Amino acid sequence: MRYVAALDVGTTTVRFHILNEKAVTVASSIEKVNLIYPEPGFVEIDPDHLWQIIVKVMKDTLDHSGIDPKNIACIGISSQRASFVTWNLKTGKYYHRFITWKDQRAATLVDEWNHSITMKSIRFGASFLYTFTRKKRFLAGSVLKFMNMQVTLKLVWVLQNIPGLREAAHNEEVAFGGVDCWLLYKLTGKHIMDVSSASATGIYDPFTMKWADWALGILKLPRSIFPEVIDTAGNFGVIPENLFGTEIPICCSMADQAASLFGSGCFKPGDLKVTMGTGTFVNVNTGQEPHASVAGIYPVVGWRIGKELIYVAEGSSSDTGILIEWAKSIGIIDNISETSDMANSVNDTDGVYFVPAFSGLQAPINDYKAATGFFGLKPTTRKEHIIRSLLESLVFRIQLLHECLQKETNFTYQRIKVDGGVSKNDFVMQSLADITGLEVERPAFVEMSILGVAFLAGLQCGIWKNREELFELRQTDRIFESNKESRLSYQYALKQWKRAVERFKNWY
Repeated sequence: MRYVAALDVGTTTVRFHILNEKAVTVASSIEKVNLIYPEPGFVEIDPDHLWQIIVKVMKDTLDHSGIDPKNIACIGISSQRASFVTWNLKTGKYYHRFITWKDQRAATLVDEWNHSITMKSIRFGASFLYTFTRKKRFLAGSVLKFMNMQVTLKLVWVLQNIPGLREAAHNEEVAFGGVDCWLLYKLTGKHIMDVSSASATGIYDPFTMKWADWALGILKLPRSIFPEVIDTAGNFGVIPENLFGTEIPICCSMADQAASLFGSGCFKPGDLKVTMGTGTFVNVNTGQEPHASVAGIYPVVGWRIGKELIYVAEGSSSDTGILIEWAKSIGIIDNISETSDMANSVNDTDGVYFVPAFSGLQAPINDYKAATGFFGLKPTTRKEHIIRSLLESLVFRIQLLHECLQKETNFTYQRIKVDGGVSKNDFVMQSLADITGLEVERPAFVEMSILGVAFLAGLQCGIWKNREELFELRQTDRIFESNKESRLSYQYALKQWKRAVERFKNWY
């Protein structure tokens, strides 16, 4: 029996699974990531801690499984995107902790740059060029803005604020990398990054498939610090023998959302999936064409394998699972597993609406100064109404992105494939089907990033022959059908929720 291993280094957890040839997990372990908040708005991860729990979760899984590591044919790695660190190429020591994608330290820089003469000139120039060329790259450039969840200006921040970093970078002693890049360096000594992870940094141009010269130029980012960008599947090197007693080939490294798209079987243009984990990510396979949006849905690379290059249009909402955990921490929710039944125990929210904006409101609202809050509380409001309003807000955010995709793409959507921890909530899934009018397909195994890199690594090392074989291995837990009556009632509720959002915009 041959096995495939899959490692997923997320924002809040590290997971390791060993899967058999039927893509069934035979052993797994999980460890919680310790997020550090040294100052308001700062969200960091200690690299030493992260390395320790990565090794621990892999060793624990192997120890408990009884599987000989020599029978593991290959491993695939999935990782959180746009969290980064810099380290010294001579000593291996890092200059600062991982700055995560949720970190807000560069918010002032983002605001200043987006309103700067330079960026206005770039947008005007791109708009002018689009008028004559009709090239999507210039359409995207006409609304170009930096985003807090991207690496770009946080990297500027560290170069400005970490003593000695700029000078070391000038001497070509510094390496920059995401979690994936840093981990591959630790394991193999190679300074490399796959295209899906690179494209999520905000510094890599998906239209030219290169590190963006315009960004490196205007932000004065040293080109020497950036890794070589390579295909998503291939020969990444091996996990060294001293860790697990044998060398294990690394055949895939992939950004988590791209991995979940692949694991969901979204191989064709127009295939749509929604991941509801720490945040929500709405992704649609756009085929060989990068998407150009005026609403803030951005183009990223799904995967590149040889001559196959797949692009993805992505919209996101940063606050999903983290909101439910927050509600539990302050006592609004006692048991997360009971929230679906509690929400269904009332017919509506009694006019209560919740705006989920701990990290601001992303596309298509694009307001990073928005506030979080409940609107419409009254003496008749019960806990069940509050919980229902919180869960509904997560679905309303997805519907806004779905409306954007309907306007900006030429695809006809019929089904949403879902994954992530929040997808286990039946109320949320049924509400999503009702409000979008689409079927919602929930898999039996919701850790889709794990499945995606396992599939891709397994294909690469010959465990599976083709993607048709993968379709047969996927198992569906349930398909939620849209209810017309509920959809009509949600149209009014969505309209009211949008009014509530207006009240919470531009608060800070």
